[in-house]
Amino acid sequence: MTSEAGDFQVLDEATFASFARREPLIDKTTLRNLEAKHLLYKTSPETAVRLLATKLRTRKSFLRGGPSLHIFVVTLGCDHGCHYCQVSRRLHSGGRYDMSLETAAAAVDRLFDSPSPNLTVEFQGGEPLLAFPVIRHIVELIQARNVHEGRQIVFTITSTLHHLTDEILDFMRIHDFQVSTSLDGPRDLHDANRPLPGGGAHELTIEGIQRARQALGQGSVSALTTLTRRSLERPNEIVDEYVRLGFRSIFLRPLSPYGFAKKSERRLGYTVEDYLRFYRAALGYILEINRNGHLIEEAYAKILLSSILTPFPTTYVDLRSPVGSGFGTLVYNYDGGVYASDEGRMLKELGNDTLRVGSVTDAYQTLMRSPAMELLAASGLSETLPGCSDCAFVPYCGPDPAGSLSRHGDPVGHRAESEHCQRHTGLFEILFDHLANGDSATLEIFDNWVHGVPPVVKAAN
Repeated sequence: MTSEAGDFQVLDEATFASFARREPLIDKTTLRNLEAKHLLYKTSPETAVRLLATKLRTRKSFLRGGPSLHIFVVTLGCDHGCHYCQVSRRLHSGGRYDMSLETAAAAVDRLFDSPSPNLTVEFQGGEPLLAFPVIRHIVELIQARNVHEGRQIVFTITSTLHHLTDEILDFMRIHDFQVSTSLDGPRDLHDANRPLPGGGAHELTIEGIQRARQALGQGSVSALTTLTRRSLERPNEIVDEYVRLGFRSIFLRPLSPYGFAKKSERRLGYTVEDYLRFYRAALGYILEINRNGHLIEEAYAKILLSSILTPFPTTYVDLRSPVGSGFGTLVYNYDGGVYASDEGRMLKELGNDTLRVGSVTDAYQTLMRSPAMELLAASGLSETLPGCSDCAFVPYCGPDPAGSLSRHGDPVGHRAESEHCQRHTGLFEILFDHLANGDSATLEIFDNWVHGVPPVVKAAN
C-alpha cells in the first residue's frame, strides 16, 4: 500500500482485506504505522491532510526551478555502427550535421533564460568529441556569462571516449567535466553490439576510460550497458566486466524505441518478461557481490529505491510526474530545433516532431507556451492517467509521452500494452519483494546505495 506522497506499508492479505472493508484492525502496531504514513486517519482529517500535503509538496519540489538539464546535441556524426543506436547517427558526416557557432550562441541564451539556479549542461551526439571546437565554444560562452549570472553549472558529456586527446582532457579537467561512456560487457559482446570499422571498439573504450580516469579522477567517469538479445544470456559476465574494471556502478539499460534501435527491434529486441528475468538475475548477482565485500550498485535500482525510501524528489527526469520533458529538460539540436526531451529529438529523426517546442531563436516564453508543452502538460501527470492513477507504484513513477508516441502514436498510450508500464511494474515488484522479504544484509546494501556517496551515472548513446 502506498500514500500519495510515497510512504508505503506491506500488509498480509487478511489485514489488507480488513483495511479495505474499513473493519477495525486488531494489531495496534500496524494501526499506528498506517496512521503515521497517512494511509488512514482516526479522528479529524485536517492535520493528516496538512502533513500529507507537506510531504507531497516536497516530493514535487522539482517543479519550482524550471528546466535544469540542458542537452546540447553538437553533432550527429559518429564513426560507430551500433544497430541499437537511438539517435540516428550519421557516419562520416564531415561536419554536415554539426551545430553552427551561431546556433550554439543562441542555445546558450536560452540556457540562461531558464530560471533554475542549478544548470546541468550535457553534450551529446552522435559522437560529441568529433565536434570538440563547438563544445569549447559553448563552454567558454557559458563560463564568461556566468561571471555575472552566478548559476551553479555542471558540465557532462556522453562519449565513446575514442577521440580523447591531451588537449581535450586538459579542457575537461579545467572545467570539471563528468564523463559517461558505453560499455556493453566483455570484449566479444561489446564489439558485437557496438561495431567499429576495423574492429577494436572494446579495446579503445577501455583505453579511453583509463585516460579519462587518470586526467579527471575515478569518480568523474561512469559507464552503462545497453542490453540486446545476446546480452540477456550473460548477466554475470556483464557485471564481472564492470567489477574487473573497478566501476562502483552499473546501469542495465534496455533498448529504446527510437532511431536505428526501432528499426532493428525485431532482430535485437526481446520481451519485457525476458528483460525482467535478466534483471532479476543480474540484480541478485550484484547483491551477492556486495555481500562478499565489493561495493557496486545497480544505478537504476538506486534511482527507484531513492524514490521509495526517501521523501525527496527524484533527480531522474524520466520518472518525474509531472513529466520531466520540457518542465525539467530542454534539448538543443544541432540544427537549431529545441525539443522537450532527448527522446523528443529522436522522434524527430523518425519523422515525428510532436515534441519540438520551437527554435533556439525563439524566446523562452514562446518555447514554454508551445503546443508541444501544452500537450505534455495535458498528458504528463501520472496521477491523472488511466491505468496509472490507481497503481500502487504511481508515487515513484512517471509517464512516458515520447515512448507512447513512438509505440502507440499518442502521448498517453494504453497502459496494458505499454512497455514502459510493464517494465517498471516488474522492476518495482522485484525491489519491493526484496524490501518485504529480503535479509538484513540486502536491506543494508540498499540503504548504502541510497544514502551513500552517489557515483556519477549519466545516460550515454
